[in-house]
Amino acid sequence: MSLTARLDAYLERHGLAAVWFARPNSFAWVTGGSNVVDRGGDIGVAAAGYDGDGVTVVTDGIEGPRLRAEELRDDVDVETYTWYETDLTSAVAEVSPLPAAADFEVAEFESVDASALRQPLTERQQQRYRTLSADVAEAVERVARRVDSTDTERAVAADLRGELAAAGIDSPVALVGSAERAQLYRHYTPQTEPLGEYALLSVTAGRDGLCTSCTRTVAFDPPNWLSERTAAAMCIEATALAATRAVGRAGGTASDVFEAIQRAYDAVGWDGEWRNHHQGGAAGYAGREWIGSPDSEASVVLPQGYAWNPTVGGAKSEDTHLVTADGIELLSGTGEWPTERVEAVGYDTAIPRHAVLKR
Repeated sequence: MSLTARLDAYLERHGLAAVWFARPNSFAWVTGGSNVVDRGGDIGVAAAGYDGDGVTVVTDGIEGPRLRAEELRDDVDVETYTWYETDLTSAVAEVSPLPAAADFEVAEFESVDASALRQPLTERQQQRYRTLSADVAEAVERVARRVDSTDTERAVAADLRGELAAAGIDSPVALVGSAERAQLYRHYTPQTEPLGEYALLSVTAGRDGLCTSCTRTVAFDPPNWLSERTAAAMCIEATALAATRAVGRAGGTASDVFEAIQRAYDAVGWDGEWRNHHQGGAAGYAGREWIGSPDSEASVVLPQGYAWNPTVGGAKSEDTHLVTADGIELLSGTGEWPTERVEAVGYDTAIPRHAVLKR
């Protein structure tokens, strides 16, 4: 279903005349452009509204000319207001037909869950996702190939962010885990610790609203258990992907996939290890549109991006894949990193996964 058809159905189902989006990922989903100036804010400098006839963007007179020229399609109407006379919320309320909904707080507007609307991905979005994900993987692997055991986590994270920024990619998550800290913490926010025996480089990075996650493991003088634990994580990730396809085809929920993940942890000898970290879930116009859990009722839809990220005692396997009814496509790959074909637990499926790069 196309984006406009999805929005038309939403308006009809809820008896609305318009729906508005000012959160950056949903603004990008509707317009293909960015409304971000202050990266620390939840709401951008413009809101995109759909009323059944087309898309209108409301912003102030400061941003209007730039958005028209650099961010928006020609068929998007732009309404501007004077920055010192009113604000975005009030301007949207004045322009919009009623009744209406929004993904930010507007008086007398209903609230909209944009995540459900953003799934599944359209063909055009899938192609943009392929390009973004390949660029992210290339940047991460380029950094991973040149790091040294004496580099600090912070220095490597800065390098990661710089490589991604050069490709026009934001990096809200850029984690670097040294050998010591990767064993202690699942979210290894960068510190001054040198990498040591091995390192995990993990990012969630985005462009044009879409978000890709991937992890690469690089080893210098690795402990004997690293390859074994990484292989276990790879097997669990492969199982999650195979289960996602099967559950999606059957119209199931995230909890159904999670059952397969739990069985896989048990099968590789790490029963209960899943409790130590979330396992990932659906991806697209958010790092995770939803995160899987034993009780999650989120629908597993196809075609959609999925980023599962199992961890096993200091090892991790994570990439973004496009899962369709017909197959599982790696998005965050370059073809230049060592891989191993891994059998999924409980499914007649083998999936190539990124292994440890030994330096």
